[in-house]
Amino acid sequence: MSKTKERSAAPTLGALPQQAQAAGPVAPPRVSARRRRPGVIALSLALIAAGGAGVAVLLLQVGDRTDVVTVVRDVQVGQVLTEQDLGKASVALDPAVKAVRVDKMDSVVGKRAAVELKPGSLLSPSQVTKDSLVKAGEQLVPIGLKPEQVPATTLVPGQKVQLVHVPPQGAAEAGEEPGTEGPRSIAGRVVKASKAAPGTGVVVVDVATTAADGPTVAAWVSADALRLVLDSPENS
Repeated sequence: MSKTKERSAAPTLGALPQQAQAAGPVAPPRVSARRRRPGVIALSLALIAAGGAGVAVLLLQVGDRTDVVTVVRDVQVGQVLTEQDLGKASVALDPAVKAVRVDKMDSVVGKRAAVELKPGSLLSPSQVTKDSLVKAGEQLVPIGLKPEQVPATTLVPGQKVQLVHVPPQGAAEAGEEPGTEGPRSIAGRVVKASKAAPGTGVVVVDVATTAADGPTVAAWVSADALRLVLDSPENS
């Protein structure tokens, strides 16, 4: 009888606890969905609408093109413009850019280039002039400047200069002319300045002087006794 009780009291092999048998499969924790706030949605829609409006304005600006005059070949300073020198282009023109419109092309044909014009550039009203760069009563004198004589400041048409006579050493003490105080100088105006010549680096500057001073300046250039000095911007 004791052995029967022992068998009944012994746990069955592989049996699970009562709580484990009663419990079902464990469900994963529920994650609550993020609440959408109406204010954030409205702000997003407003930003999208503003971006679309900006793109529309940009497209309208790009589409608003203007017919302007362009330069199609090299034009030197003082050269008279012809129709063959000019072309046409349709561009989206910024209001800050001053360009000659195609319907005004006749107003620039026959005028002189106030600056050197390069192909592919837009033509602006300030780049042409009806006046001759060499005025009545003036002469144009070419002056060759060696690399060490060329100013670091770029020479531009219309810039005022002083042509200073620097005699060879021994011709006059301290570069003074007999009967004068200090070296003699003649006022001039830059008409054109070339690029440095390959190899030598010499720059040729066309300078306008009075007709009376032209021969004197030419003689100084021939004797290599001339130096070019820039006037201050206030005097230009």
